[in-house]
Amino acid sequence: MINQKELIEKAFDAQKYCYTPYSNFNVGAALLCADGTVYQGCNIENAAYSPTNCAERTAIFKAVSEGRRDFVAIAIVGNKAGLQPGEGDYCAPCAVCRQVMAEFCELDSFKVIIAKSTEDYLEHTLGELLPLAFTGKDLE
Repeated sequence: MINQKELIEKAFDAQKYCYTPYSNFNVGAALLCADGTVYQGCNIENAAYSPTNCAERTAIFKAVSEGRRDFVAIAIVGNKAGLQPGEGDYCAPCAVCRQVMAEFCELDSFKVIIAKSTEDYLEHTLGELLPLAFTGKDLE
């Protein structure tokens, strides 16, 4: 099974494919499935802004579109274009991404790794980042 540092490296690899002509803020994500499969995502901007898609949702939507729903962790990296790993700050997922994660991931066990580099990262459960989450259980 892949470790946190390897997952962070895959998030940095995904960051190379960002399409960010407006913000120049590049985010990469690497989503780990229970069997060790990793889905990568990058942020993709749009001139109309609202159609923009975050890296985390890109990775999740790629995985779900291939029938996957067994997620263990996600690593997220982000910084201004041109900065090297370790030069930026932590890039936490936005509220929309947290809500999408809550749709497909277990609040108490899914790990969200927010990294500046492979040596400098924070790890939280989704429930820590999204307390009192609204989920499908609330609609039952």
